Amino acid sequence: MNSQPDGRPANLLEVRGLTKIFGTLKACDDVDLTIGKGEIHALLGENGAGKSTLVKMLFGSLEPYSGQIRWNGEPVAISSPSVARRLGLGMVFQHFSLFEALSAAENIALSLDDDTPIGTIAAKARALSYSYGLPLDPYAMVGDLSVGERQRIEIIRCLLQAPDLIILDEPTSVLTPQEADRLFETLERLREEGKSILYISHRLEEVKRLCDKATVMRHGRVVGHCDPRNETAASLARMMVGNEVQRVVRMPAEDMQDAEKLLEIRDLSRRPATPFSTPLNGICLDVRAGEVIGVAGVAGNGQGEFFEAVSGEVLQPAAGTIRLRGKDAGRLNITGRRLLGAAFVPEERLGHGAAPRLPLSENLLLSRHATDGKAFVGAAGLLRTGAIDRAAQRIVGVMDVRKSGHDPEAAALSGGNLQKFLIGRELDRRPAVLVVNQPTWGVDAGAAARIRQSLIELARGGSAVLVISQDLDELFEISDAIAVMHNGELSRPLAIAEATREKIGLLMGGAEPRHLHQAAETA
Repeated sequence: MNSQPDGRPANLLEVRGLTKIFGTLKACDDVDLTIGKGEIHALLGENGAGKSTLVKMLFGSLEPYSGQIRWNGEPVAISSPSVARRLGLGMVFQHFSLFEALSAAENIALSLDDDTPIGTIAAKARALSYSYGLPLDPYAMVGDLSVGERQRIEIIRCLLQAPDLIILDEPTSVLTPQEADRLFETLERLREEGKSILYISHRLEEVKRLCDKATVMRHGRVVGHCDPRNETAASLARMMVGNEVQRVVRMPAEDMQDAEKLLEIRDLSRRPATPFSTPLNGICLDVRAGEVIGVAGVAGNGQGEFFEAVSGEVLQPAAGTIRLRGKDAGRLNITGRRLLGAAFVPEERLGHGAAPRLPLSENLLLSRHATDGKAFVGAAGLLRTGAIDRAAQRIVGVMDVRKSGHDPEAAALSGGNLQKFLIGRELDRRPAVLVVNQPTWGVDAGAAARIRQSLIELARGGSAVLVISQDLDELFEISDAIAVMHNGELSRPLAIAEATREKIGLLMGGAEPRHLHQAAETA
């Protein structure tokens, strides 16, 4: 065991032979990991490689089958998250663990082991959030917040506990580039103070920028270690998947001028449903057959409200506000719009995109019972379980969904694998219109490439695809044109040939479109 000159151990955390078995699946197989004090250590791997299982064992959410964890040189048994927190481990999960009916401050209070008054917690959370550039209203109800705002609660809640080791699982997946930069500054300051960070991310450029060391997992085993600063994003991805990652090819689009308008949005306005919602103001947009339109924007500018309106979760006063394949759909619910050939993938996977405790086959049935009625339901009303299962397994195969067991619950999948299943569930229908919010949130490089290529191919096959994303790299990679959502208003789509990061960034910051040219020249 390595030690410092004064005899204290140099390593904060040491893991030896850690193994976790679910049925016949070894999710973690004899894993070794060492994290030094004052070190930012990346944990890399594909979705389903075992990363989440490993960190859940470190945080006491899962019990190891075998192996040992040493903390400051001493063997420890981490039987629960409260034990982990007392040791000095904090964690920000990829899937949020928040109660929607409680405020941000109340959710933070639930993770604390003392009886600090809620007003004190709120004041500390507000001050900390603003100092880190992640502004947070501690009295806002979680159910009214965007995914990006909920992520802020998770990060602030962890930092308030002043841990010695912070485990971050995809912390920037719903942050803007500016928010991510401020988070990086915070993490670098924590490193200088002697704190350690275990950093899980599929954004390999930020791993190269931030991390001192990296451990790479594949199929439950550690397959390599490296200094990510000496690697390229491509070489890191190759270590993760074992071969070259597929490159996304944006096939040239036909002239869209005369293509059919499959999705039409006319003067879409919406009052705020809650004090924390963003109103929508006069949104107009056409998406034609064969086209991918991207919608960029900082979290909380109305993207969630926009998706709800387009998908039919919220109906419109005028039926003609939303038109699908030439038919008025503004007064139709989600099922009615699906029957017109539309498909939808929300940003929040568990609880919105999928019922956590239902198996994949039943989640498939929930979204497609109306559109696939004859295939999935017999004349007497009996379910065709074989057909449903075959469809689910077809999606699993096409999208390379890694899972334990034949038909596991949705909550049993890693975030990225569940995302692949939800995207595949809709692509399998070959919809005429697909609207997807944050398609590759928390997804590894190989899976992200597969999803993005699938969206392009769906469009080139004659469908209209609308992609809402905070990942500008993604939008520039797949879109034929990009519009920007800011403060509930949508800009005119810029053709990808004329769109630049400067122009899109200015629109995201609220610049008037007519000032773009002048502002871009002086930016």
